[in-house]
Amino acid sequence: MTESVPAVRKKPKARAVRRGVRRMGKVLLYLFLIPLVAHAAWWTWNNTAWNWRSANWSPSGILKPATADPEPAVYVLAGRTGGWKGIFAHHTWIVTKAAGAPRYTRYDVVGWGRPVRTDHLSPDSHWYSNAPSIVASIRGPAATAAIADIERAVAEYPFSDAGSYKAWPGPNSNTFIAYVAREVPALAPGLLPTAIGKDFTEGPVYVGLTPSRTGVQFLAKGLIGFTVAWVEGIEINFMGAVAGIDLRRPAVKLPGWGRIGLP
Repeated sequence: MTESVPAVRKKPKARAVRRGVRRMGKVLLYLFLIPLVAHAAWWTWNNTAWNWRSANWSPSGILKPATADPEPAVYVLAGRTGGWKGIFAHHTWIVTKAAGAPRYTRYDVVGWGRPVRTDHLSPDSHWYSNAPSIVASIRGPAATAAIADIERAVAEYPFSDAGSYKAWPGPNSNTFIAYVAREVPALAPGLLPTAIGKDFTEGPVYVGLTPSRTGVQFLAKGLIGFTVAWVEGIEINFMGAVAGIDLRRPAVKLPGWGRIGLP
């Protein structure tokens, strides 16, 4: 008479690990992959500029002439980038104007030559044919104080050497804005969820205050991160893409799409 071999039961710990992996897979699918695929389809259908030569770089007109506005001002502008990068990201830059100044000064980072540029385009130019939006602003005496801090931060930006720019995960144009925002926290609302590269860190890991100094974040080279803050909201960063919610100005944040909710 042969004896039956009892079935080997799976260890509870192994089952828990498998359940955790499946749940994490679902989170990544619903929060990251599906929104990105949907936005990729929409972008492929609607994008009009797939290379810089055919793109419109003219002024958009969203900023009034500097001479018509004597008050000091600082603006953060963001325009959807072009080509395949437009599926994922906005390009972000800073514009300043001292009291009574006859012109604006523009600061941003680009991917060719020495990355930090001053006035390489008009202050409110289209970016790859996409009209920009003003995503943060400071006016009055606070702007005067901020301009000095911005100029110092621009001069001290650590990734200013030729060849230091990397579109993903950074350092890129949005890494530059995040760096300046840490010196001028009032600019932090301009760091959109589609500002790919804003969470890039020079060291392997960063744990500390957010640029707005209203919360905390854990960041690992811009590839993985978690943010909880009043200004930045709740954000999960996975491979540079961001999903989350904005509590201060109610909205959801979806990879590719960005903020969907109150402006």
